[in-house]
Amino acid sequence: MSESFFRELGLPAPDVNLEVGSGTHAGQTARIIERFEDVLVQHAPDWLVVYGDVNSTMATTLVASKLGVPVAHVEAGLRSGDRRMPEEINRLVTDRLASLLLTPSRDADEALLREGEPADRIVMVGNVMIDSLHHALTHAGATGATAEYGRAGEHVVATLHRPSNVDVEEVLRSILSALDDIAHERPVVFALHPRTKARIEALGLATGMIRMVDALPYFEMVDLVQNAFAVITDSGGLQEETTALGVPCFTVRDTTERPVTISEGTNQLVLDPRLLPKLVRSAVRPSSPRIPEGWDGKAGLRVIDALMSHRSQLR
Repeated sequence: MSESFFRELGLPAPDVNLEVGSGTHAGQTARIIERFEDVLVQHAPDWLVVYGDVNSTMATTLVASKLGVPVAHVEAGLRSGDRRMPEEINRLVTDRLASLLLTPSRDADEALLREGEPADRIVMVGNVMIDSLHHALTHAGATGATAEYGRAGEHVVATLHRPSNVDVEEVLRSILSALDDIAHERPVVFALHPRTKARIEALGLATGMIRMVDALPYFEMVDLVQNAFAVITDSGGLQEETTALGVPCFTVRDTTERPVTISEGTNQLVLDPRLLPKLVRSAVRPSSPRIPEGWDGKAGLRVIDALMSHRSQLR
């Protein structure tokens, strides 16, 4: 899936590909640590800049910390409070070891301060994912995805991939039932993560009137989302993108590491999937959405400024 992002965003091919692939969290993390150490020694960078909360974020941070290379964590300070999530463990470990904590929102600053991080290591730069979204919006309309899969202003976009939603048969059945109920009133486009598709097929679950499509390229997905009536998801990224676009979002989780999407955006947590049809029915897209501070498409520039101004933390 990553190849489509490189292609669509016009990014150069990576100079180094660790070729770790998928696997268990322990196995994947171990392979990253083993393969990344030689890369870091060879390149000897001034900074290691890591993003987000995936296994490579934590694993490369651990390697750099042991080698004395300063780490800057972009998207620092996000907390769900749920340590059952592997991503939460990755966030906690990375933030404890990083030299510079670059946050996407003020609530992330507050979380880090509560955990005892010194204020001079925390810089609120805004959300770099929204930088990518602004770029994508200039290309998304040309994909024709809305015309092909949905109906502008009327369709509901759904995505699911978290184990708590797709690996528990009872939960997955409940979500599919809710989506089918919604599909009797308005088009539902369910973009299938490979994990979710495999689970639905393995269980032989009926999907009713839901339109199922394979995972879409980024620009096509942005076109579908920006023209949606509402979005149903468990994705952290979509919580952010719908907030920036002012699209009602219903997140099928009991916690979120992005509370600003609720306090300042259009996101709502949904603990019981059976409530989804009623919630979608009453959704209203705001005429003037509230956009969190720093979600302006210029976060990347502030990251560069922060790295340059904190050079005193270098070896």
